[in-house]
Amino acid sequence: MKRTMTVTGTGSASATPDTVTLTLGVETRRDTAERAYSDAGAAATAVAAALRSEGVLEADLRTSGLNLRADSVWAEGQGQKVTGYVATAALHVGLRSPSSAPAVIASAVAAGGDAIRINGLEQGFADVSGLIASAQQAAWSDALAKAQRYARLAGAELGGVISVSEQAPAGAPVPVGGLVRAYAAETLPVEAGTSSVSASVRVEWDLVAG
Repeated sequence: MKRTMTVTGTGSASATPDTVTLTLGVETRRDTAERAYSDAGAAATAVAAALRSEGVLEADLRTSGLNLRADSVWAEGQGQKVTGYVATAALHVGLRSPSSAPAVIASAVAAGGDAIRINGLEQGFADVSGLIASAQQAAWSDALAKAQRYARLAGAELGGVISVSEQAPAGAPVPVGGLVRAYAAETLPVEAGTSSVSASVRVEWDLVAG
């Protein structure tokens, strides 16, 4: 009867992120829809100009989420009463040099004034394939070491590989270090930390007599 051995190996790899994606926004509240929309546009233009002055490329700037709505409250005997109008827009900014993030954020805040909103910061990699390959190699090495150990315990040796299957796709980079921390009036330091990906592989070997 043919004997086989099947084991699952896991592995991970870490590296320092080399890109940063900022999600900025502008928000204005005014008495009229026209003023809210106009002032939001002016703020967004000023922020975009500040970003360009910091070296952000056109290809790395994208506007989305343009919105204009009425603000209202419930008034007894009057029903819903409009108290003003709110205009918002979101700007996604890609930074190819993480070290530039503090200066870029500070410049955007200065240009946007009270209208600016910082909605998020995400660190990542321009090309994550190398990190994934390292995680897969670590998973394979883990599976092989386990199989060799179990084979010795069983008084046998490993033969050829029968099948290999990845248990799950290598995960998206997971932050290990900090992102933005500290509180300062002029700039906030962006700590790079590290991000990791993991992989899992299931391997079946022939098991032969030792």
